[in-house]
Amino acid sequence: MIFLYLFLLIAGILNTIQTGSNSTMHKHLQHPIVPGLVTFAGGLLTLSVALLVYSVSTHTPLPTKAQWLSAPWWAWIGGCMGAVYVLAMVNVSGKVGAGVFIGITVTAAILTSLAMDQWGLLGFKQHTASPLRLLGGALMIGGLMLVAKF
Repeated sequence: MIFLYLFLLIAGILNTIQTGSNSTMHKHLQHPIVPGLVTFAGGLLTLSVALLVYSVSTHTPLPTKAQWLSAPWWAWIGGCMGAVYVLAMVNVSGKVGAGVFIGITVTAAILTSLAMDQWGLLGFKQHTASPLRLLGGALMIGGLMLVAKF
């Protein structure tokens, strides 16, 4: 389990570094969309290599047609939502700074996740929004306000 948390920690660090990388690409290309395409091209390349390494090392076949067709509608729109996030990152993070950008997006993600857990949305197990979980969400808002103000 420690490796899963370490992986999440690294992903969070890389997400913040990606913000600076994408903002820099936007400054140099002076275009609101092309840096997002560069990001997704790099992501496609990385995922392709990861798929190849995983498939070869584990001898795991690709999903079947039935598996593809069994996915609910919301499983198909993740890339669209990721594109909106990357476009926000490219076009906004350089204007508001890494702290505010990541603070807003992480706080929004925490609050959204509380609602998704409360009602068991999109396949997540239901997890009641207890007073302490709601306090955690409120503290995220308070922390964001401090980061944004100072």
